Formats: sequence, C-alpha cells, structure tokens
Amino acid sequence: MTTAEILHPFDPEAAAGLSLPPMPQSLEDTGLDFSLLVELLTKILLLRGQMRLPEIHAHAKLPLGVLEPLLTFMRSERLCEMARHGGGTEGAMAYTLTDLGRTRAQDFLARSRYSGPAPVSLKAYVDQVQKQSLGDMDVTRQTLHNVFSGVVIKEHLLDQLGAGVGSRRALLIYGPAGSGKTFIAERLVGLAAGGVAIPYAIVVDSEIIQVFDALVHVPVAQHRVTRSGLDVGQRTDARWVMCRRPAVLAGAELTLAMLDLQFDDKARFYQAPPHVKANNGMLIIDDLGRQLVSARDLMNRWIVPMDRRVDYLALHTGKKFMVPFDLVLVFSSNLAPSQLADPAFVRRIGYKIFVGPLEESQYRMVFMKVCADLGIEFSDKQYRYLVSQYHEPTQTPLLACLPRDILSQLCDFARFNGVKPELSAPLLDWAWNNYFGEQQDLNGQFAEDE
Repeated sequence: MTTAEILHPFDPEAAAGLSLPPMPQSLEDTGLDFSLLVELLTKILLLRGQMRLPEIHAHAKLPLGVLEPLLTFMRSERLCEMARHGGGTEGAMAYTLTDLGRTRAQDFLARSRYSGPAPVSLKAYVDQVQKQSLGDMDVTRQTLHNVFSGVVIKEHLLDQLGAGVGSRRALLIYGPAGSGKTFIAERLVGLAAGGVAIPYAIVVDSEIIQVFDALVHVPVAQHRVTRSGLDVGQRTDARWVMCRRPAVLAGAELTLAMLDLQFDDKARFYQAPPHVKANNGMLIIDDLGRQLVSARDLMNRWIVPMDRRVDYLALHTGKKFMVPFDLVLVFSSNLAPSQLADPAFVRRIGYKIFVGPLEESQYRMVFMKVCADLGIEFSDKQYRYLVSQYHEPTQTPLLACLPRDILSQLCDFARFNGVKPELSAPLLDWAWNNYFGEQQDLNGQFAEDE
C-alpha cells in the first residue's frame, strides 16, 4: 500500500467535480502521431502474440474509432493479418503480425521497448494538471483536526501546519530526532483529499515518459466493460487513471540525478522523477541533510520550481521542456534552517515549523495510548518512576518516539521470558538501559580485562 492509501481513505464526494478527459473520437483527438501509434501496436502484437480486438483495446487503452484505422493501415502495409477466432463477430477476429511485421517490430523495439498503454501528449498532461490543481484545495481547521484525530500534538503546530499546507508554499518541519517530524509530515497527506487523473505515460518528441507508478498512485475507479470485452459505453479517455491525490516520500536515498528524467538504456524509455509523479499532491523529502548530496545543493535544485510553479526537464537528446510543479513540498530535517541552505533559499520556504519535545502532560497521554495499544496496564506510579528515575536525572527530552520505543522493548523482553508485560521497575530498567545503552566505562572495563 502507498503512503496516500494508508493515511487517508478516498472520499468520492471530494472528487465529484473531477473527471477523466473525454474519450478521443479520432486519431487527431489523441494528440499523437500516426506513426507512433502504429509502432506501439506493432510492438504490442509482437510481445503479446495473437490478439483479439477487445484485448488490443484493453491493453493499448485506445477506443475502436482510433484502433480501426490503425489496424486497417497495418493490414494494407502487410504488417499484420486477421484470422477468425471463434465466433463471427468483429470482436472475435484475431490480429497477428506477418513476417514483415515481426521484422519491423524488432526495429521498433530497438528504438524503444515501451509497449504499455498509449501515452498522452505533453500539452494534454499540462492542461489536466492545471484543471485539477491544488490551488482549489480547501484546508480548514476541521479537516486538519480530522486528519490528526487521536494524535497528541500541540495546538500551535496545527495552526502552522494548516496555514502552511493551505498556502501551497514549501514547509520545513525540523527538530530533534524522535520528535515526530516524519510522522507529522506523513499525516499531512490526509489533507490532499479527492481524486486526480494520472496518465499512464506522456510523449515528448516521440520519447515515452512513464508517469503512472503503482507504488505511488492508487486507482479509485474502474472502467465499465461490456460482455464482449469492449468498453463501448465508456465516454472517458482510458489512457488516464482516476487516482487518489498522490503522496511521494523520498528519504536519504534521494540524489540530484533522481530529480531528472530517468532513462533506461535497455528499455529505451523514461521514468518520470518523483516530483512529476507527485503533481497535484504532496512530496515529502525526509531526513534532509542525510542524503549523499549536500542539503544545500539539493534544496537549491528547488529554487526555480518553488518560485515559478514549473520545472524544466531534458531528454537525452538535449530537448528541454516544461512541466507543472503543482504540489505541496515538505522538508523534514534534524537540522535548523540556517544549517541547511543560504538565506535566499530559506526565504523561499514559506513555513519553518519547529517540532520539539512534548510537555509532560502530553508525554503522559502518549505513554498511556501506547500502553493501551500494546496491552499493558498503565500505572501512574511506574510512569512517575520512569520520569523521575531516568528522564529527569539524565535530562532526556520527552520525545514523542520514546514511549513506543521503550515499551516495545519491554514487551520483547517479557515475551522472551514468558512473563506478562507490565509496568514494573525491573522491566522499565531493562528496557531503558537496553534502548540507550547502560552507562559504563567500557575503556576501563577493557583495561581491567587485559
């Protein structure tokens, strides 16, 4: 399941005003070159073998009004032939490549091995992203409280987060490790409600760029198919998929190269970069400062997109083109803003939101919730023991991660020893010391051993 799928359910009413683009009625309506579609169908027939018309329709996502002239042309050029397959209807006729067609298909595959659904034009993609822009997303206090229902969080943080996401400006959520920054950032995905149309692929100068990613995009509707297998009643363009608003999470593995088109030398087509897959949704850059590339270089890459709401990509041929940058960009880091980038970039980050330790009353609430989740009976006496015996003497901050981390270790130890997990001083001692490491003079110990 994707981040978006886990953190918020799809609300059909939120997407009621959105729809897929209309079904193309002719070749001209597809916005694609005739030769590109012939190449695509030839490759599909080579890789899939004999196919009936409904199967070609289901794979290429093209309606009959577009497929028929293409297949007629391919037959006239002796690239394919028809054979009756079962009954006597048009849908029962099977298409297969001729020897000439197979030879030509191999040449097409050498140029690009893409053989999926037909792409859409770059113009169609840009127009659709603008139609379903985040600019129309309404973030209210009620929706924010719904997203953070059951979460212990300071009210002033909710004010900052709500205003920040609603502004569509970039957010930097920073603070010490374990304070809950990533958890909060992922929860924000729930604000990106509704549905958006995502194309399987787009084409730029006859080069295919795959956009739809099953690890990112969650379909929310299926097309109606008739008994014959042909979706003749469908009035929308099947080259697009209605999905939840996407949420892409990138961490320490992110590099500058990943923010450009990814060209596969073997497959000979492109994968869209993360921010293109996140268009009309949210992109979370987690653990900023831990990437192989410096945080300053990585953040400087976003200056133009953040200012102009567009980005510029380049094909391996040198062709450059513009794509929309319609998303909420969220950075999460252990470093302060001044340590991440120069003032010019920091100024472009609309909201700098510090997430620090919890107040004692909030820490207690989190501790009680974790006890309930893990099936441990809460004891105020033992809770006070943990705070007074360990937190206060060691000045360990009351971080949001600690209750679950410590109590999970307590449960592990109890399960291993066949005893009931409970808040007792011995178990809390063991869990704390195991989590943080017992305070020992290891050098002195080793010296004595020698």
